[in-house]
Amino acid sequence: MQPPSRRTFLALGLLLTAGTALTACTDGHGTDTAPGGDHRRPDPDEPVRLRAVAATDTLLAGYDALLPQAPQLQPLRAEVAQHRAALQPTTTSPATPPTTTAPATLAELATLERQTAQSRLADLGAASPQLARLLASVSAAGVLHTVALGDPAPAAAPAPAPSATTGEPATPFQDALSAEHAAIYGYGVVGARLTDDQQRTDARTTLAAHQSRRDAWQRLLTGTGATPTAAAPGYQLPFPVTDAPTATRLAAHLETRLTTVYADLVAAVPAPHRPLAADALRESALRAHHWGATPTPFPGFPTPENTPTP
Repeated sequence: MQPPSRRTFLALGLLLTAGTALTACTDGHGTDTAPGGDHRRPDPDEPVRLRAVAATDTLLAGYDALLPQAPQLQPLRAEVAQHRAALQPTTTSPATPPTTTAPATLAELATLERQTAQSRLADLGAASPQLARLLASVSAAGVLHTVALGDPAPAAAPAPAPSATTGEPATPFQDALSAEHAAIYGYGVVGARLTDDQQRTDARTTLAAHQSRRDAWQRLLTGTGATPTAAAPGYQLPFPVTDAPTATRLAAHLETRLTTVYADLVAAVPAPHRPLAADALRESALRAHHWGATPTPFPGFPTPENTPTP
């Protein structure tokens, strides 16, 4: 797959005092081309990729079983096919999907989407950093599919915050904390411009969630022996926010940028911390959808040129 963006959108479109790159560019398939020829070393991610492709094939078969009577599922199926292409290993070894009963209803298909999304997260610790980033993104997309299929329940309980130890790399967590500081500021602006009671309630709920996430990063950083980055005195908005429509647009913008921050974080932190970053990615993807952001098959991959390919 193509390397992800080297820049993390820490400011979420707002101006922060500093920003750093979270991840280095690597080839997610583990290729090694020697001078004078195309020589490939074994892909350490192959077992994970094969499991992911097998689960995706089962999901595609579920869509195919329902498409004749529900052609509106075609866009979701197309995204699942994109996921398969991105997850496909370089090896020619076939992926064998588990034997399952094809779903007969949209509710059963939503359950299959949810189970598949959860299976992506189960392999986060076994994957390379870049494949873990892709798995977390595809899992978040699967959760969005369950919502589109009429199942709004959360995909899983929030991942518990792992304990941190002194000496752990602090920069990725500082970047996430900076992003949450910016989001909290942004939601203060959003709430002030909304007029609909339900939207204002949603904004307050989301603000509280970001404050909780900020506090979690601060605790984790303190555990590493680092001093948590303080919020900047102010942030410049990416566009004027003067009314309810621009306020909802800002909320969607904030959450979309956060998906990039947290997808990058999955790749940047040690394996025990990946579930927490993936949970944050999922939550931001759901909130971006709630505020009307344009759907994407790979939440956290911010531009077309960074869409993963096999």
